[in-house]
Amino acid sequence: MDVQLKRGLLDVCVLAAIKNEDSYGYKIIKDLKPYIELSESTLYTILKRLENAEMLTVKSVEHDGRLRKYYSITKVGIKRIEDFKSEWSEIMSIYKFVLKEDTADE
Repeated sequence: MDVQLKRGLLDVCVLAAIKNEDSYGYKIIKDLKPYIELSESTLYTILKRLENAEMLTVKSVEHDGRLRKYYSITKVGIKRIEDFKSEWSEIMSIYKFVLKEDTADE
């Protein structure tokens, strides 16, 4: 898969995982596991990128004597999800076109 396309898809997946409630790294990985395999190092790179893009915020909360980072989606992050949803119909049109080309070759 194209690196840029995959990167964009992973960003939206992480945003969707925290859309309805604040979450932390391990829980995000667990929530995404049925849909996509994501390593901790990849997740934390994505979270940092999304934070820098102001799509999420982070706060540290003490949990069992340790600090745990909780991530919250921002309005910019919600807009990114909405933009993705509107872009998805175009992506599906391209996908259908490519499939049509494959069946025409048979």
